[in-house]
Amino acid sequence: MWIKKHISGDLFLWAIVLALAIFSFLPVYSASSNLAYLSGGEGNTAKYIGKHFFHLCIGLSIAYAVHKVPYNWFKGLSIMLLPCVALMLIYTAFQGTTMNGANASRWMRIPVLGVGFQTSTLASVVLMTYVAKYLSSIKDKVVTFKQSLWPLWFPVGFILIWILPSNFSTTALIFLMVLILCFIGGYPWKYLLGIIGAGILALTMFVVTAKAFPDLFDDRVDTWASRISSFAGDGDNDSVYQVEKAKTAIANGYPIGVGPGKSTTKYFLPQSSSDFIYAIIIEEFGLLGGLIVLAVYLFFLFRIIVIANKAETIFGSLLVVGVGLPIVMQALINMGVAVNLFPVTGQTLPLISSGGTSIWMTCMAVGIVLSVSSKRQTLRKQEEENQEELNPLDVLSEAL
Repeated sequence: MWIKKHISGDLFLWAIVLALAIFSFLPVYSASSNLAYLSGGEGNTAKYIGKHFFHLCIGLSIAYAVHKVPYNWFKGLSIMLLPCVALMLIYTAFQGTTMNGANASRWMRIPVLGVGFQTSTLASVVLMTYVAKYLSSIKDKVVTFKQSLWPLWFPVGFILIWILPSNFSTTALIFLMVLILCFIGGYPWKYLLGIIGAGILALTMFVVTAKAFPDLFDDRVDTWASRISSFAGDGDNDSVYQVEKAKTAIANGYPIGVGPGKSTTKYFLPQSSSDFIYAIIIEEFGLLGGLIVLAVYLFFLFRIIVIANKAETIFGSLLVVGVGLPIVMQALINMGVAVNLFPVTGQTLPLISSGGTSIWMTCMAVGIVLSVSSKRQTLRKQEEENQEELNPLDVLSEAL
């Protein structure tokens, strides 16, 4: 086939990514009506669907380019990019308080393109790749906590420190993924317990400092507390507004939904095209549509497990888990928030929600996973070609 000549890697994973990307146009086009009205566009969503199309084209191009890179190269690239990512996080942390109404310590402007870029998403991919590289290097070795402190936990802690003040949910997700990857990679669990304790202590110190100097951290702790209170049902009207509207959207969905583009809650639900897009999906496509979307992400997880299990090296297996599992976790968290299983976190639905940075970094992670799977396919193809070229007389002579 023409497609097989130009792409490699796990075809099932390619199909999942393309299916989610194509499907995303329906809820994004519908949910962006709210943004069009708020911006004075009189309901014209062409601007937003065009931007989403642009983001997806760039994202799929990134996935295609990355999946052509031999995955062993990512070892060196992670070491090179980690200091760059740290500098980007520091830069965004000190550039101001808001950018177009959003927390500026999450974003930076890309020169020439003039679009916003959320640095923590790139930091997540680079950091997980670096952790996979380190764990593969100590496999089958006895490593003490002191020996791993500088090469492993110092980079992890330094990156998370700069993400925490502006984005607690991303910090918690990255920290959880690092712990899971370390556990899978055979890092001593007794050391992991110590790291968990250190993380809790560091978070406590940050909360105390933030409460003592609220202006320094833009009242971020109060925002976290408000979201937790909203989840517990004790928040004020403003803090529970989004959750209540999401519940309304889900209640309107029924088994088969009201139909594509026919959501009424989208006009009242903030972030309906990003953080709460799953609620709009359920309203328009019903419980059945919501379950199908959930099943697609679970199948994505299944392919991640299969690819990791078949990887030719320890680094390949850990790399697939490190960059692939966070995509599924983020999706589950987003869906959990929409149905009020978790407090509001601000995590988008990968490959479906609008937003350039999320799409681009998700596609980069997918490209890395595809790079690992394509390497195995290349080796298998070479083995088959070698068997075909083997002279039968040579086989007979070796047997004799």
